[in-house]
Amino acid sequence: MSGRGVHQTGTVVLSLVMAGLGVAFLVQAAVAAGSVATHVLLGVLFLAAGVGRLVLLRKRGRRS
Repeated sequence: MSGRGVHQTGTVVLSLVMAGLGVAFLVQAAVAAGSVATHVLLGVLFLAAGVGRLVLLRKRGRRS
């Protein structure tokens, strides 16, 4: 596997981890009663960052 392939695989893995953390924060906010606003905000931000990075990687892959 080339360096570029390793980089893309790492990006996908880390993006999925970030999206998973976002979902976990949102689930925790739904279950817990305290500091819900913080968990919702972090959940939305992590989810958006993970999914956004995957979308950008996919668009870049089509272009090159």
